[in-house]
Amino acid sequence: MLENVVKDATMNLDVWQIIMYSGASVVLGLLVACVHMYRNTYSQSFIVTLTILPILVQSVIMLVNGNVGTGIAVLGAFSLIRFRSVAGGAREISSIFWSMGIGLATGMGYLVYALIFSVFVAIVLLALTKYRFGAKTKVAERSLRISIPEDIDYANLFDELLQEYGHEVLLEQVKTTNMGSLMELRYYIKLKNIAEEKELIDAIRTINGNLPVISGRVLSTRAEL
Repeated sequence: MLENVVKDATMNLDVWQIIMYSGASVVLGLLVACVHMYRNTYSQSFIVTLTILPILVQSVIMLVNGNVGTGIAVLGAFSLIRFRSVAGGAREISSIFWSMGIGLATGMGYLVYALIFSVFVAIVLLALTKYRFGAKTKVAERSLRISIPEDIDYANLFDELLQEYGHEVLLEQVKTTNMGSLMELRYYIKLKNIAEEKELIDAIRTINGNLPVISGRVLSTRAEL
């Protein structure tokens, strides 16, 4: 029985076809990696993963080859990998899906389809990235830290001014500093125009007696998609 199984597998195995599809998967994986590196932050391990992911998915699809039981087992294996992986950003997820799509297409024999949709996706992604489609140009989130003397009533002290320069203003934290002689107010503000940031800081300094004012980026811990 074992000899028959080996014989059937050998008859159904087209070595040159597998080599051709595997080579196409690697080349298209390199295309995904190069597009992902364009004006983006990345790690070497992630780029290597994007390169080899298409051929890995292709090999799995070729092994399944219409077998329902094997397909269910593969689905369970992918689920385990998913729960052990670290969540990435939107661009990382899109690159992973792109690599997996290439592997699915080449594994099923649709080599021309994989080539066409990969080139099309690459052109679209490069164009969107180059022309900064969807980038924030005028509106910016800022974290404002304003120091005031401890004997000043801070309630509504800066509300009118901040509402003038921002779409959204929120007092997030109040704490004492400098051995209790100063108080620090931390605001979240969504500026109407980033070009007016210095003008806002100068206006705050006239109210707080020229004490320190710090404007910085908002450090968000939420997942961003």
